[in-house]
Amino acid sequence: MEKYTLIITEKPDAAQRIASALDLKGKAKKVEDNGVPYYVAEREKPIIVVPAIGHLYTVAEEKGGRNYYPVFSFKWVPRYMAERGAKQIRVWLETISKIAQGADAYIDACDYDIEGSIIGYCILKYACGGKENVAKRMKYSTLTKEELEKAYQELLPKLDFALIEAGRTRHEVDWLYGVNLTRALTLAAKDWSGKYATLSTGRVQGPTLRFLVTREKAIRSFVPAPYWEVKAEVEIEGQIFEAEYERDVVETKREAEEVLNACKGKDGVIENIEVKQFQQMPPTPFDIGALQSEAYSLFGYTPRRTLDIAQRLYLDALISYPRTSSQKLPPAINYEGILKGLSASPEYKKLTAELLAKKDLKPNEGKKEDPAHPAIYPTGNLPERVLEEPERRIWDLVVRRFMAVFGEPAIRQSVKVRININGQRFFLRGRQTLKEGWLRFYEPYVRAEEVLLPQIKEGQKLKVVRVVSEDKFTKPPPRYNPGSLLKKMEETGIGTKATRADIIQTLYDRKYVREERMVVTDLGFEVFEVLKKHCPSIVSIELTRSLEERMDKIQANMENRENVLLDAIEILKPVLEELKNKEENIGEQLSNAIKKARLEERVVGKCPTCGTGTLMILYSRKTGKRFIGCTNYFKKRCNAAFPLPQRGIARPLGRNCRGCGWPTVQVRIKGRRPWNLCFNPKCPLKEERGNLEVRNMQ
Repeated sequence: MEKYTLIITEKPDAAQRIASALDLKGKAKKVEDNGVPYYVAEREKPIIVVPAIGHLYTVAEEKGGRNYYPVFSFKWVPRYMAERGAKQIRVWLETISKIAQGADAYIDACDYDIEGSIIGYCILKYACGGKENVAKRMKYSTLTKEELEKAYQELLPKLDFALIEAGRTRHEVDWLYGVNLTRALTLAAKDWSGKYATLSTGRVQGPTLRFLVTREKAIRSFVPAPYWEVKAEVEIEGQIFEAEYERDVVETKREAEEVLNACKGKDGVIENIEVKQFQQMPPTPFDIGALQSEAYSLFGYTPRRTLDIAQRLYLDALISYPRTSSQKLPPAINYEGILKGLSASPEYKKLTAELLAKKDLKPNEGKKEDPAHPAIYPTGNLPERVLEEPERRIWDLVVRRFMAVFGEPAIRQSVKVRININGQRFFLRGRQTLKEGWLRFYEPYVRAEEVLLPQIKEGQKLKVVRVVSEDKFTKPPPRYNPGSLLKKMEETGIGTKATRADIIQTLYDRKYVREERMVVTDLGFEVFEVLKKHCPSIVSIELTRSLEERMDKIQANMENRENVLLDAIEILKPVLEELKNKEENIGEQLSNAIKKARLEERVVGKCPTCGTGTLMILYSRKTGKRFIGCTNYFKKRCNAAFPLPQRGIARPLGRNCRGCGWPTVQVRIKGRRPWNLCFNPKCPLKEERGNLEVRNMQ
């Protein structure tokens, strides 16, 4: 076979799209070798496009072994040599190596960011026999045919080695922190208890846990203070409106009663009407953090889930590359072309026509920039398959945000009415939209409250229906949720746009936190306290941010990789020495926390049968089957026992059934939606659901 150009991509879907875009007939030939797909595109000179499946190489210790620390010597190896269950990687790399032998030109077409650059670099260096210095680079932000063809015609002459160096350093520093600290905690607990449980922490994970623990402590130590809220209900043209007292907080009951007594049986008079008009500017385009926050707020999707959905939409050529920190939309993306493409959808036809009729399309951009990619935007392509509901939602959100940034400012009006009731002043507030502007394009995702007031004038008397006071207590600060925690990480500059969602998910996986409103578990507390006491630098936000900044400087050729690695090791050495010296105490502390955490995972709730025992997930000694039973069963005081499905993971939900008040359990089976189950055989919802034993409460 004649010599050909070899293109390396990050994922199979990207390989197929690139090959089809570059093939003269628009349909590349798919070939499989040992189960590894690749694509042949016919041009003047043949092109073979072969995909990776994410990272094929990783950092591993030089000598091997898992039962000791500290470890400071490492090397880059194929993932199958470092990770269990990665056998497929070996076949993949052997196939790429074989294909590379017949090539005489090499192109890295992996995603144009730090992770993609490392993936392509490692394949070219190790699997292709040292071709990293002769390879060229494709840079694109969407997988549309037009952009891929343009990227191929305008190849960058070489790889971005500064970006690769920064990425390598980040992986190596994170590995040094992760492997050493995780082993220190895990081995301490294992040596004390004899039982294995992975207890991880790392350069970013530690400070992120710190945010959560600090907030949890503030919540638990919070002492509510009483206060009174006074409101007046007034009648205007037959409608009842609620006016707030001039002081948000009335600190004593006596003061509240004085206000009520002063207003009793009195009418109100409008003293002043203050009307203000203001412009509400269009939103800025989505970067990945803003998209993740908005998707969590609107749909309850975790940052990790939103990123996964956005990645699928990108591979389907429906949106641009999502892992971007940019809030800029350069004219080069062709605003008009995108809107024309979207106009083929009946859902967007009217809105796009309105934008296309404008003389000038100018987006309202934010300050943040990303040298690799613009902000997230729709490509203008319509789906080639039926999108799943979560995919459709995220795509629609991106489309409407894109249109909204080109809209005119909305004009809103606020009205503040001051009402005098026998010397006591209350305020009535109205708010309405006078000109929709960009709000029309962002429906149904707009959160603009409308409070319309009737025609009123100064000096007008109002009938006071009643004045009431409400006893209240001050509230503790709110718990973080995955969306607000991701925002906190962004604001403090820890983690990267590609890793923050995974860090948050790891905290859940390690059982350091639970629930959507993130509650720190006893295990999470103990791990943090161990780190804070014995190695405070590991949970230092300033240190983590400093390392992030230094790695960014490597990318700008202002810092040296070796210096950053040496400094990271110097920070770790005394930390690991301290952990070794206190290994026994740490092991006991963590082992007790693990034991308690495992017990907590099985506690379902108070026994509704005997009222004094606790329902737990138990296992039969004879059959090994699980069931729900009362702790008083072993004391022969209660015989409550209820069946559970034997498949899947069962965990207590921590809330009661709305039908009968019994505690509930969630069962998760791979490939199926989770079940929220009530196990009360006499639950009134039983007939409603039509299941006699275990009912899905969703």
